[in-house]
Amino acid sequence: MRLTMVMNSSRPNDHVPARYDVDGVDLASVDGVLSTTRSVRLRLDLDRSVPNELILDCIDLAEQGPGGGNQSSRRWLIVRDSDQKKRLSELYWESAGKWMVSARDKLAGTEHRNTNVMRSAAHLAENLDKVPALVIPCIWGVHDDSKKPGLFDSVVQSAWSFCLAARARGLATAWTTAILNNDQEIREVLGIPEGVTPIALLPVAFSTGGDFASISRRSAEEVTYFDNWGHTWEQRDDDADRAIGEGPGATVELDVDASPATVWSLITDINMGAQFSEEFQGATWIEPSDGPALGAQFIGTNKHPKIGEWQTTSTITELKENELFGWAVGDGEENAAARWRWEIDELHGHRCRLRHTVRLGPGPSGLTPAIEAMPDKEALIISRRQEEHLANMRRCVQGVKALAENS
Repeated sequence: MRLTMVMNSSRPNDHVPARYDVDGVDLASVDGVLSTTRSVRLRLDLDRSVPNELILDCIDLAEQGPGGGNQSSRRWLIVRDSDQKKRLSELYWESAGKWMVSARDKLAGTEHRNTNVMRSAAHLAENLDKVPALVIPCIWGVHDDSKKPGLFDSVVQSAWSFCLAARARGLATAWTTAILNNDQEIREVLGIPEGVTPIALLPVAFSTGGDFASISRRSAEEVTYFDNWGHTWEQRDDDADRAIGEGPGATVELDVDASPATVWSLITDINMGAQFSEEFQGATWIEPSDGPALGAQFIGTNKHPKIGEWQTTSTITELKENELFGWAVGDGEENAAARWRWEIDELHGHRCRLRHTVRLGPGPSGLTPAIEAMPDKEALIISRRQEEHLANMRRCVQGVKALAENS
C-alpha cells in the first residue's frame, strides 16, 4: 500500500492535520467515522428494528482487531429477548440508573457542565429495555491484577471497532460499563460462565436523526509528550534540531480528592505558588483586585541561582470559574515570553483532575540571551528549562492537592 503525504495546511496554526492520500482508502469517510462516533442515548430509535445481519457484519469487522498472542478469545452476546432486556435494565437501574435520574433532576435548568450528559444518561437508564439490541463483548480470561497484557487490551479495541462499524452503517451505540458492577447477577441472567469476562454493554439502534458531530477536545499537542513525560511541543519538527520556535513546554497533572470550587480558590491566589516553587517568589496586582479578571495584570518576582532575581508583568488571558485560569508573561499571548495555565477537570465523586501547563514563547524571554550566546546548545538549554519548570510545577500541584484535601 502506497502512502503519500500531502501538506495542504499547517497543523501548528490551525490544527488541521496534514492529509495523507492512501491508495484505495477514502480518508474523508474514515476520518469522519472516527471523529463522530459518540455515545448516543437521546437519539436512539426505540421503535425501529435492527437486522441481525447488520450487527453480525459489525462483529465480523470488529473481529479483525488485534489481540494478544493472536488468539481468538473474544465472544459476543446479542440480547434481543424482551424479558432478558428487562432484567438487564433492572440491574442497570440499580447500579447507576437511579443515580443518573436523580443527578439529571438536580441539574435541570442549570448551566452545569454535566447537565446535558446526565439528561442523556438518565434517558438511556429509563429506556434501556426498549433498545432494539444490547451487545455485550466478552473475552475468555479473568483479570487477576497481575498487570500482564493480553486480556482487556485484546478486546476493548475490537469493541470500539464494533461501534465504528455500526456508525458507518447508520447505527448508534453507547458505551456503558456501570452494569458490570453487578457481575454475578449478569452471569446468572445471561448464563455467562466463569472464566469469561464481559467488558461493556452496548445499546444498538438506528438514530432518530440529526448530525453526528465531533466535539471539542484538547489538541494532540496538548496531550502528547515527546521523549520524557510532561515535555510538550506546539510545533515540533523532527527533521530539524530542537529550537525555541517550536513552542516547548511542560505539563503536570494530578487527581485531587476535593471539589473544583475548593481547588479554584487556591489556584487563583497569585501568591499560592510561592509556598512551593523554588523559583517563583510572589506577586502583586498592578491595580487593587479581589481576584483575577480578564485583562488584569500582576507583577511577579522570580529567583534563579544562575540568573539572580528579576520581575515580570503578566496579563490574565483565560478565565472560566472552576475550570480555567491562564496568563501570559507580557501584555498578551501574541508576544508572550511564556503562557501559563491552570485547568480543572471535574471527575465523579466530588473529585477533580488538576492540570498545570506552561508554553515557552513565542516572544523573547530569559532564555533568549543564553540561546543567542550559545546557539549550538539551544536544545540542551530548552531541555534543562523544561525540567526546571516541571520540578517546580510538580511542587505546586502537589502543594495544591495537599491544601485542598486538608481544607
